[in-house]
Parts: sequence; structure tokens; C-alpha cells
Amino acid sequence: MIDPFTDEYFMQQALRQAQLAYDQGEVPVGAVIVLEKRIIARAHNFTEKLHDVTAHAEMQAITSASEFIGAKYLKKCTLFVTLEPCSMCAGALAWSQIDRIVYGAKDEKRGAMLLSKNIFHPKTVVEGGLMANESLKLLQDFFAERRNKS
Repeated sequence: MIDPFTDEYFMQQALRQAQLAYDQGEVPVGAVIVLEKRIIARAHNFTEKLHDVTAHAEMQAITSASEFIGAKYLKKCTLFVTLEPCSMCAGALAWSQIDRIVYGAKDEKRGAMLLSKNIFHPKTVVEGGLMANESLKLLQDFFAERRNKS
């Protein structure tokens, strides 16, 4: 039997969240958290709408997933996020003890991996580059549009 719930499927769902952010004037980063092949949290950036620099997609997803499972630790969960987490989000993800992080585009300026590969929880598996081109294009289009408006 073919499993339709692949990493690519879940990253596509994260990209849908990023598109929602784009449409709302937010930096287009989207995230989903998966437990046993089921999406338990969907989120995107809300920093502009909430006037809150901590309202990144990952932070919103962590809160939602924790509420869903009724626990602060996200063991056995995977985060799919369209952009490499920043150091703030990496710290929160480390505290959540999430099992796995899969990100799309690398963040060359603020990505957590610039600081240290040990910033995440020691048991967390981190994989980058899944659908990176699609994630990067959305970000590039967003910022190009912003530059053209000013």
C-alpha cells in the first residue's frame, strides 16, 4: 500500500500555511506539527497582526500542538517548517523535546544552525532542504513585492 502521508505531503501543508501568511502581509513562513501521521497543529507567522516579535510560525505551532496533546513535551512529533528556525524558535523547540524537525529553505542570516548544530535538543533529528526551492521562491516573491511598493 502506498503511504500518501509523506514528508513532501506535510511540507506542502506547511507551504499552504506560508501562503496564508503571505496573503495576510506576514513574512511567509508556515509550519505544521505531525503526530503519528496526523497534523495536530497548523500555523504561520503572526508577528504583524499581533504586533509580537515572538509570534513566529514555529512558536504558534508549538503552543497549538501542546494544547492539542495536553502536554508541554512534543515527543514523537515532527515539525515541518518552510524556513530554518531562528535561534528563538530553536530554543523553544529544544525545550519542547520534539523528535524531528524538517525545514525547507535555509536561513542564511538568522538560521539557528549558524549558531550551533547543538542548539536543538540532543535527541532531535534535524533535516533541511525539503522543498527548499518552493519555500525560497515564496519568500523572495514576498520581499520583492515589498521593495516594489516602497
